Amino acid sequence: GRGGPAGVIPAPGPWFHGGLHFECRRCGACCTGEPGFVFLRAGEAERIADHLGLDRRDFRERFTRRVPGGTSLGEEEDGSCVFFDAGCRIYPVRPRQCRTYPFWPRIIASPEAWRCEAAVCPGMDTGTLHGVEEIIATAAGTNPA
Repeated sequence: GRGGPAGVIPAPGPWFHGGLHFECRRCGACCTGEPGFVFLRAGEAERIADHLGLDRRDFRERFTRRVPGGTSLGEEEDGSCVFFDAGCRIYPVRPRQCRTYPFWPRIIASPEAWRCEAAVCPGMDTGTLHGVEEIIATAAGTNPA
C-alpha cells in the first residue's frame, strides 16, 4: 500500500516539508541589537582580511575576539557587528553563520520558533522558496546560535 508495510506508519517530514521562503533584505536586523557571537570557521578570518586588504594578524587583533567555543567577529557596544554600517561591509565574504541564516537548527525547530524570528527579520516568509533538502543541509552545517 501507499503507507508502506501493513501497520507501519511513515515518519512525518519536517514541519516545513513544502520549503520556506527567505530572501535577505540586507537590513541588518540580524546584525544589530542583542549581543551575540558570529563564530568564524577555518579560513574565514583570512578571507575577510584579504577582502578588506588588511594584514591577517592585524585583522584578528582588531576585529575578532576569543569567546567560549572559538573565535567570533567583534561587536560594537550596542551589540552590532563591527562590519555593519548601513549594510554589511563584508557581505561577499561574510562568515558561514551569516550566510546560512535563518536556516539554523533553533530557528527551524518549530513553526513557533520560525514565526518568532520572522517577527524581527523582514526577509523571512518572502522571496525565494528554499526546498526542504536545502534547508536541512544548511542547518546541519551551522553553529548553534
